[in-house]
Amino acid sequence: MAIDWLDLDVPPALPGLFLRAALRRKVTGRQLPELGLRCRVEVDPKHLARYRQVCGISAGSYLPPVYPHILAFGLQMQLLTDKRFPFPLLGLVHLENRIRVLRPLGGLGPFQVSVQVADLQPHDKGATFSLITRLEDQLGLLWEGDSRILCRALRLDGQAQPRAEQAPLPLAPLDDWSARADIGRRYARVAGDYNPIHLSALSARLFGFPRAIAHGLWNKARSLAALQEHLPQAGYQVEVRFQKPVLLPTHVALQASEPGPSGQFRLIGENDTPHMVGSWQPLED
Repeated sequence: MAIDWLDLDVPPALPGLFLRAALRRKVTGRQLPELGLRCRVEVDPKHLARYRQVCGISAGSYLPPVYPHILAFGLQMQLLTDKRFPFPLLGLVHLENRIRVLRPLGGLGPFQVSVQVADLQPHDKGATFSLITRLEDQLGLLWEGDSRILCRALRLDGQAQPRAEQAPLPLAPLDDWSARADIGRRYARVAGDYNPIHLSALSARLFGFPRAIAHGLWNKARSLAALQEHLPQAGYQVEVRFQKPVLLPTHVALQASEPGPSGQFRLIGENDTPHMVGSWQPLED
């Protein structure tokens, strides 16, 4: 698929994009646009420090492995609210996320961040697609993210592809933490993601949730902070599958396999409620 790239001078402003998302309610097509957005970005050290604090990440010389998603959020919003993108943003469900760290994420930039959509497939509950995000420096690709997203308002012909399941490894308790009632608002202020389901019980009830839920990428970032000693600086990928939402406030626990080149982990809540499962492994040559 040949991508029509649009280069932006600065990251887009979010308020107008939130309004555009709120006004869009219908599916307008059955194919993904061959459109991509690119922009030069630099890391604000103060913003990075706030992100580390909210996600429980200790100070270090390298960018946290989920942080490039934050640098790309404005571009992701602009792409997913573009008139050529056929699905309404409200109601999309983030099912899975994979990040690939090709080289150490050192420095504050400048970087080039790019986003595109790809791989529309049938799913038992609708249709799924990938939101692909890449971070590059002057030497080439540094990092890549693939967010697998469900659109329940579209049905496609065909059968969903079966998942390739890994043989489970023994898991042991690694860490636990409280997810406070305000963590959705605190994370929104650093990530830019002000989806109402994360902000308060009142706004979450409008979308069928009894209480506000934690952002999936906060769950992943907080978990990878606890897994820091299990992961190398580069040359690896981490995949997660989001399960039951983390209703706020609550307490969660992280279990993981032994440190090594590859491994598995899971995030559970009260009464062993499954919230997220994941794995890490070396990148293929």
